[in-house]
Amino acid sequence: MNQEEMVALREQHTANGFVVKDADLAAATMVEGASVMHLPTMSGGFGKNYLRGYYRGVFTPGIPRNTTAETVDLLPGPAATGRTVEVPLVVVVKFRDGLMASERLYRDQAAVLAQIGLITAEDLPMAEFTEAARFLRDEVMS
Repeated sequence: MNQEEMVALREQHTANGFVVKDADLAAATMVEGASVMHLPTMSGGFGKNYLRGYYRGVFTPGIPRNTTAETVDLLPGPAATGRTVEVPLVVVVKFRDGLMASERLYRDQAAVLAQIGLITAEDLPMAEFTEAARFLRDEVMS
């Protein structure tokens, strides 16, 4: 697969999960032995059949109705505030035989907690959340 094909497949996978919300279509973009792990929550699993059930029973139902393809429900428990939260996120995808073989998602959970007021910069050695997001948007993505 070339880079354009890989990006298109990942975008199709994301749309199937977030927009279409179809577990079968999301799983169709993956190899039989695929694995998905959302870090730091360690949510996901191994094997296409397991992941189909994970998407259907856990992931898709957990997506708030106003969520876009760029954000996911990171904070089960706290009451909704209606505020926009910006999440620096890195996704690492491995491809095999024209399909996705694994997906690892890393996010800056401290930035999320700081934006909703559950921690402050004094609580942890961390940069202002907008600095990381601006760096990713301006430097990495350009």
